[in-house]
Amino acid sequence: MADIPSTPADGNTLVKLVTAIADTSAPKVATELNAASSVDISCYLTAGGWKPSLSEQVITDERLCTTQTYEQKGRSQRGLDVEYIDNTNSTNAATYNKAKDTLVPGTPMFVVVRTGLPYETALAAGQKVTVYPVTPGEYNELPPEANSVFKIGQKLFVTGKVKISTATVA
Repeated sequence: MADIPSTPADGNTLVKLVTAIADTSAPKVATELNAASSVDISCYLTAGGWKPSLSEQVITDERLCTTQTYEQKGRSQRGLDVEYIDNTNSTNAATYNKAKDTLVPGTPMFVVVRTGLPYETALAAGQKVTVYPVTPGEYNELPPEANSVFKIGQKLFVTGKVKISTATVA
């Protein structure tokens, strides 16, 4: 099994904020993913700042005829937390604070993630992406640390069905 190749994660992730997607199974590259209103936040996210999560509930299935307890799949819940750089009040605030400026609390949007290709590779038809419909929560200014940069943590509330690497760019 050691002969199975793997794809490095470093430098091979693109994360965009998109205001509107008509069909989350087939987002359009020109009019939705690359629209003037879409924002690439890949380089704002910290190295550990992309935190998707999944919680699955268990339905206990006990039977009179056995001493074993079985399980069934119950409800599931997807979550998404992000951590990104914050240039508020710096000389870069007007031009390099797009993650904070776009992730306005309470504003519905979509997070589109493409993995497995170099970040610099342009989005193109046929690529697989993950689409999260979200509404950002409140900003959480993270405490300053020595030898670091200012950062914000934020919960993105998942508001609909997530397409995990199944959406095909149209």
